[in-house]
Amino acid sequence: MIVGTAAASTEHPVIWWRAAAALVVAIALQVGVNYANDYSDGVRGTDRERRGPLRLTASGLAAPASVRNAAALSFAVAAVVGLVVSVVVSPWLLLVGVAAIAAAVLYTGGPRPYGYEGLGELAVLAFFGFAATAGSAFVQLHRVPGAAWWASLAMGLPACAILLANNIRDVETDRAAGKRTIAVRAGAMRARRMFVACIAGAFTAVIAIGISRPPALVALLALPFAGRPVRTVLTRSEPPMLVRALVDTTRFELVLGVLLAVGLALS
Repeated sequence: MIVGTAAASTEHPVIWWRAAAALVVAIALQVGVNYANDYSDGVRGTDRERRGPLRLTASGLAAPASVRNAAALSFAVAAVVGLVVSVVVSPWLLLVGVAAIAAAVLYTGGPRPYGYEGLGELAVLAFFGFAATAGSAFVQLHRVPGAAWWASLAMGLPACAILLANNIRDVETDRAAGKRTIAVRAGAMRARRMFVACIAGAFTAVIAIGISRPPALVALLALPFAGRPVRTVLTRSEPPMLVRALVDTTRFELVLGVLLAVGLALS
């Protein structure tokens, strides 16, 4: 959200209340999808042999209904604030919001969750990348500048890498539970290569932005933060190490995003 707003800031002064409202929508959707995923995987039994961080539903720390209600409350916050933004900016944003909530619920919920068919990474790129980044620029300008499209890749691809690290860790348990993620369908080795490709793609997008906005190249300083998660994903298979890779990839995306936002704002 910050990167998309920064991409628009050189063409028009930031409308801060719109930026804040968009950030609230993004955070509420993020919280909601995590609760919805926790609930759906928990009631399906997918998390029974989970190797990653503790889940509320599967561990019994919270009742399934409570987790489901927390997801619904988060989506309601996103819907109300998003409705206000849509009324002011464009009614087309309502469709984006509906699609985002539907994608969050159906990722691991519903009769045929698409996350169980290997489509999770595509959804992450669409919503964590393009909808969040390009959408934030649109909220400011009523259009999407070219830099924001590239920035969507710079932010979306590392988010895909985070999910890949998670799914590589869970290949065996997901296969046993019938969850056919990309890592299960393609195999762990190919998924590891996809992880590297996502990281490389993010830097390629930064270079593309830098052609017209050279200050954005400051984001290349995030390269050292990519080294450890790439090495870990390529060489280690132990679940605790892959959890560490997931955290390191998140840290890398945070640093990349901050640097890219600064570079875009200065360009």
